[in-house]
Amino acid sequence: MPQFFIDRPVFAWVIAIMIVIAGLIAIPQLPVSRFPVIAPPSVSIYATYTGATPQVISDSVTSLIEREISGAKDVLYFDSAADSSGSATITVTFKPGTDPELAQVDIQNRLKAVEPRLPEQVRRAGLTVESASSGFLMIVSLKSKDGSLDALALDDYLVRNIAPELKRVAGVGRVQSFGSEAAMRIWLDPTRLLAHSISMAEVMQAIQSQNIQVAPGRLGDAPTVPGQKVSVPLNVRGQLQTPEEFAAVILRSNPDGSRLPLGEIARIEVGSQSSSFAILDGGKPATAAAIQVTPGANAVSTSSGVRARLAELALTMPAGIDYAISYDTAPFVKTSIQKVAQTLGEAMVLVFLIMLLFLQNIRYTLIPAIVAPIALLGTFAVMLALGYSINVLTMFGMVLAIGIIVDDAIVVVENVERLMATEGLSPRAATRKAMSEITGAVIGITLVLTAVFLPMGFASGSVGAIYRQFTVSMAVSILFSAFLALSLTPALCASLLKPVDSGHHQRKGFFGWFNRGFDRLTQRYTSWIARLVHKTGRVMFVYLTILGAVAYGYTTLATTFVPEEDQGSFMTSFTLPAEATAERTRDVVDLFEKHVQTRSDIVNNLTIMGFGFSGSGPNTAMSFTTLKDWDQRSTSVDEELNAAAEAMAAANEGEVFSLKPPAIEELGTTSGFSLRLQDRANHGEKALAAAAAQLTQLASQSKRLSDVRVDGLPSGPSVTLEVDRQKASALGIAYSMISDTLGGAVGSTYVNDFPRDGRLQQVIVQAEPASRMQVDDILNLHVRSDTGKMVHLSEIVTPEWATIPLQVTRYNGYPSISISGSAAQGVSSGHAMDEIEQLALTLPKGFAVEWTGQSLQERQSGAQAPMLMAFSFLIVFLVLAALYESWTVPLSVMLVVPLGVIGAVITVHLRGLENDVFFKVGLITLIGLSAKNAVLIVEFARKRQRDGQGLAEAVVEAARLRLRPIVMTSLAFTLGVVPLVIASGPSSETQNAIGTGLFGGMISGTVLAVFFVPVFYVVVTRFGRRRDRLQALSNDI
Repeated sequence: MPQFFIDRPVFAWVIAIMIVIAGLIAIPQLPVSRFPVIAPPSVSIYATYTGATPQVISDSVTSLIEREISGAKDVLYFDSAADSSGSATITVTFKPGTDPELAQVDIQNRLKAVEPRLPEQVRRAGLTVESASSGFLMIVSLKSKDGSLDALALDDYLVRNIAPELKRVAGVGRVQSFGSEAAMRIWLDPTRLLAHSISMAEVMQAIQSQNIQVAPGRLGDAPTVPGQKVSVPLNVRGQLQTPEEFAAVILRSNPDGSRLPLGEIARIEVGSQSSSFAILDGGKPATAAAIQVTPGANAVSTSSGVRARLAELALTMPAGIDYAISYDTAPFVKTSIQKVAQTLGEAMVLVFLIMLLFLQNIRYTLIPAIVAPIALLGTFAVMLALGYSINVLTMFGMVLAIGIIVDDAIVVVENVERLMATEGLSPRAATRKAMSEITGAVIGITLVLTAVFLPMGFASGSVGAIYRQFTVSMAVSILFSAFLALSLTPALCASLLKPVDSGHHQRKGFFGWFNRGFDRLTQRYTSWIARLVHKTGRVMFVYLTILGAVAYGYTTLATTFVPEEDQGSFMTSFTLPAEATAERTRDVVDLFEKHVQTRSDIVNNLTIMGFGFSGSGPNTAMSFTTLKDWDQRSTSVDEELNAAAEAMAAANEGEVFSLKPPAIEELGTTSGFSLRLQDRANHGEKALAAAAAQLTQLASQSKRLSDVRVDGLPSGPSVTLEVDRQKASALGIAYSMISDTLGGAVGSTYVNDFPRDGRLQQVIVQAEPASRMQVDDILNLHVRSDTGKMVHLSEIVTPEWATIPLQVTRYNGYPSISISGSAAQGVSSGHAMDEIEQLALTLPKGFAVEWTGQSLQERQSGAQAPMLMAFSFLIVFLVLAALYESWTVPLSVMLVVPLGVIGAVITVHLRGLENDVFFKVGLITLIGLSAKNAVLIVEFARKRQRDGQGLAEAVVEAARLRLRPIVMTSLAFTLGVVPLVIASGPSSETQNAIGTGLFGGMISGTVLAVFFVPVFYVVVTRFGRRRDRLQALSNDI
């Protein structure tokens, strides 16, 4: 193939130009995201059972649904939570690769089967099934500019006009509105009810019977009588629309002709459907909605779509309303990609400077400089065809590929230049001879470098998604590089290079000084190798020592999944005692707001009162704090977290934690580890709580762990109403009557709907707040007996104080408690998780822990890494065996791998970094890069042996000839990753993680390999000869 393109340079250029055009077309069409689709798809089910306790919701709602969905196909795990607000959430997580749309349809079909068994109130409120990530992409807030609009008006406008529009934006999976739309609130006065002898149930029955939809049909509709000339629709105003019309609802008609309207015993208004949440944006009242993306959606494009739609909606907003993006994770994603793109550019500059240093000719340097961008553009085209995105993983692959894709072109150019200088050949003749010498080496190196990544494509789970993105970008770039090295590069060498004489390296100035120094180094190196090949025993002893150091260093590395980044924001969770009211929670939030106002690097803080990722209630709140851009602030997010912790240490109520966002948004809501403590032996709620307390207490004493806590709402006091069923039956009081009265007075009851401004909204009945604040208020409620007598609840109900959980959670069908925490300073997440598992072994029998979210993926990635490295090693060995038609020669290549690993392990130890997914990617890359240098020496040594040289003489000559290209290509790659090593700002932790190991590995892998590979080749070749002689002797015998 090279000979073909040497004679047809225009053909080679045409192919290259077509690759460039395809890449330029692909780049604008490729989506941009920080990570590819990493998280397994999930489907969430939302239910509401207003007024019910968490345990009642768990028993009558979530457990029924769980039993039905547990049989769904490809379920990885499922968890549920029911809290005191009456809400229930069941999240089903599926195995990676499951189609989220088909999974959602399957869940919806299974819900249809179980729906008839659910409580009526749950069925009437409806079940919602959505597929969205757990974390928030962004939060949109609305404010009143001049204070002319109250919270109700803002909430209703948000629910009516903003949320539905945002839900239609591509990529949006769920819009969680923290504002409540308007409802017809009917506030009953129990005293007046008793005075008029009206029960709560009778009020609701009257509303249901008089607020109905009527469809009377048409007057004169077919079939008609002869002569009918008119057909018009009939209209009956069945549904009530205003508070005045509801006030006129007749509860009872008396024998004297008088009537009792609803307005006599109730206060009626258009109010808020729910008072669960309150929003503070910058310390001022507001309303807000959180945006969650669908599985696999692109965060950057979704955020841009939401912003664009809001800009359109702002044109028609009322004059008094203003909107803001109070929280957004997309800017960090965009900045991260820009930083990696900048790193790519820096790497290219450094690589080309190294080429100029060694090649010392603009023409020579220009050829790899032309080839490298073409290979990268071709990679973009393939990424578009495969449905990939521009993300940090694919960009990292290209950054690393820069130092590799120029290698092939460098090897070609360097060999052509050497032949012109030593043999006096013309550029075309030198190119022909060079390609006949190195085509095999180029193909061999390409096979090795691509084969090493092959096992990564078969990894499962989230780590598999990471490996595949990296693998494709690297492997495709390398394949394009090899193709261009065998097509465009020889064509350019034959046409662009000029003849050189044998003394052209003897220059003056800097290049002359460099060449003389490198020549002296080469001479010393050659003499060292000539001695080492005769001292193989000592060299192999040193090698075994290095192997021991590698094993020790690798096993002592701290482990984690992916590094945590400064994403320019953090979250703060507030959890007060269970009995705390919203007013008490507001006092603690105000303390945090005062702290925020003193921090110059904080630009905004939005707090949602009544909300928490682990449970909602009046005793909870969650703040989302946004910092200035990275180059505009003097503090890091870690410093802000520490400052917040110090400021909130004065809060005497509850727990306040400030946390980073998760490293991978789709795998959780906060950073750190997360697990579920399960009660698999049905010990009961109290025993489970005691086990959780025991585990967190042990964790607080561990030096490896920090902030280990029970997530969710704490148990708190409750009033249990014990109904004397026998007495109620004797008095002729149905149990359903008691339930309706309590639900309507205390918990509120959704009766039916009314039309308002083109939208149906709820009619809700509840007792006046003043009449349901004390236990005695409940006992003073009354119900009607079968005889018509009004009976106070105090006659049939006995109150008892008790402590109950305000949240009930389940995991994979077992009662569970969610626990999360962080590793202590200087301790890896992997070691922290090991510590938790050891502590859990001390718990009573029947309790077990299961990791979830990102922690589960970290455990799975750690289990796969050794297997992937072993397979990569094996595949490279097999490729070399096929290439050399030998089982022994590849050993001389593969023995070099630990020499690269030792440098990677040392540098990571020195910088205090951890063994994460990106470090493992770097190690697998080192397998191929280390083997590449060995291949260059072994290939030339074999060729010299075929030409008649002896073993030692051939390997020494090969080492001498290939030292310059090995140093040049290795130095080019090493300096190419320097921008990753020294990166700072957004995404710097990830760049450091992958760059540091490769930097150290390439240094050790190059410096040690050039000395050890010749020895390895001699040892392995001699071993093979001895084996062949023994085999021949055994055959003769």
